[in-house]
Amino acid sequence: MQVVLIGSFLLMVALTLGLNALVISRVIDDYLKSAEAERIDRDMDLASQFYRLKAEEITDVGQRVAKDPRVLQALPVALEGQSEALATLDEELSRKITVPNLSGTHFICLLDDRGNIVLGRALWSNDQLSKRITNGNWGELPIVERVLTQNTAITATEIIPEEFLSQAGLAGQAFIQLKETQKAASMPYDPREGTAGLALTSVIPIDLEGAAKRMAVVVVYLFNNDFTLVDQIRDAAGVDTATIFYGDLRISTNVPDETGERAVGTRVSREVFDVVLTEGRGYEGEAFVVNEWYITRYEPLFDHLDHVVGILYVGAVKSSFERLIDTFDQRVTLVAFICILCAATFSVPISRFIARPIAELVDANQRLSRGDMSVRVQTYGKGELCLLGDSFNNMVEKLDETQKKLFHQEKLASVGQLAAGVAHEINNPLGTILLLTDVMYKETPRDDPHHEDLAMVIEEATRCKSIVADLLNFSRQQHLLTTNTDIHALLERVVSDARRKPRLDQIEIETHFDEDVPEIQVDQDQIQQVFTNLLNNAAEAIEGKGRITISTQVEYDRWLIIKLADTGCGIPEEDMGKLFTPFFTRKVSGKGTGLGLSIVYGIVKMHRGQIQVQSKIGEGTSIIVSLPIQHPSDNGR
Repeated sequence: MQVVLIGSFLLMVALTLGLNALVISRVIDDYLKSAEAERIDRDMDLASQFYRLKAEEITDVGQRVAKDPRVLQALPVALEGQSEALATLDEELSRKITVPNLSGTHFICLLDDRGNIVLGRALWSNDQLSKRITNGNWGELPIVERVLTQNTAITATEIIPEEFLSQAGLAGQAFIQLKETQKAASMPYDPREGTAGLALTSVIPIDLEGAAKRMAVVVVYLFNNDFTLVDQIRDAAGVDTATIFYGDLRISTNVPDETGERAVGTRVSREVFDVVLTEGRGYEGEAFVVNEWYITRYEPLFDHLDHVVGILYVGAVKSSFERLIDTFDQRVTLVAFICILCAATFSVPISRFIARPIAELVDANQRLSRGDMSVRVQTYGKGELCLLGDSFNNMVEKLDETQKKLFHQEKLASVGQLAAGVAHEINNPLGTILLLTDVMYKETPRDDPHHEDLAMVIEEATRCKSIVADLLNFSRQQHLLTTNTDIHALLERVVSDARRKPRLDQIEIETHFDEDVPEIQVDQDQIQQVFTNLLNNAAEAIEGKGRITISTQVEYDRWLIIKLADTGCGIPEEDMGKLFTPFFTRKVSGKGTGLGLSIVYGIVKMHRGQIQVQSKIGEGTSIIVSLPIQHPSDNGR
């Protein structure tokens, strides 16, 4: 038993811990996924803000050049080739492109109305300024052509073909060797990838007072092989990795490759390619980046014509989140092991505490099965085991009481059988004696000395015949003839008959009947005999004046309770257990047979009822008869 309890206890602990660990693991997993999504959304918001700030920076540079008074004054003269004017323009362009916060690879130039470069400068990522650029034409670049035509400032992410980059001296930096990449598309998104550049480009028209021709200033921030912006996003915004794609080609990134170098020249996976570049939608989720899985977010980059030209990417290495989950699982396992160990330690005394009263109950049951009705168990505490012990003790007491009742009933049956045999054998001879004696009594003169003897014989024979009749009534196994009976009317008849007897002249009989009592199914004659006997006994117990009270009530809609209480002398405690025993009587010898209450008991039991006696010496006695309202069978015994 103790082993089973310990095993069950440990099993429950293990199952509980296992389920808790599973639930907590799922909750943590869901939380991490939610945290991943929130984190990647935050990273993309920050990266997009940095990207917009960079676009605003180059736009601001272009607008300051386009509105600079010295530039506006020197530009018309510089178009005529005057060296001093060109020097003034060069000074202003160089000063504006080398401001401290404008780091990275930039190109700035002034264009005439046909897109020819009037003057330009390039700033390398190492903050080195290029030589003065005075040759070249950017008029065929779509964004420049649109600004010169519509006289409207435009800032957008643009593809700068190789021929334009060559004029600015940036073709070498823009060149990127494409690398073979797992899970990438079979063909590049743009065939110019590797030679052309992707750049934030701002073109601002210049309004010269009195000039009929339109001019413009172009400011370019080239992403190819320039890592200023992606590193700024990583370091300042706390983003793990950031990348700018030209088409599906990484041109600026801090994602490492297998060697630990920047993965420039690698390409995006086909899954992302289809969603972002082909469909123009954002992509979020797990993605294979270069050589491992990342939690990623990709957003398309559009040019001034709303064509997808590249991708802005942020991501976190998935293994870092997996390490968190692994660490959590290890700690949960450790905690579970410690809990099971503690449970095993505490389960031994607890199981002993539980098993001891159960073992005592088992031993008590075995003793009870051998007939030991004195067995009792000790109760512990106030819980279920205490209730179990109390229930066992109550069961033994009731079993002992039931056994005694069965013994009493068997005794009654044996006495009944004996009485029936004796009564049948005596009744006929007794009738003959009584008949002949009565004849002789009538024929004998009154002065005959035998006349009084014959009268005594008749009296005693009549008393014997009454005793024999009681014996026959006691022993007869009758069938109940149950009918729907108004119990109140029956009791009223019993009371009415009793009031005619002289010995009840000084006794007051009260009735308290419940109006809600329905008709019940009983054998009217036998039930009338029951209450006649009980009423006679109550009257005989009262010496002089007294009171008998008869009351009725219904309990649980199933039982009719009839209580008959008297103010008689009461019954001693030692006689309470003998009341229904045949031939037991408390009356003076010759005044009773001792069969009245035995007959009452048998009739009540045949009706499936109960009878109880409550008595106190000097106060009186109460007889409580409980009868079922609906008899179990229409024709029971």
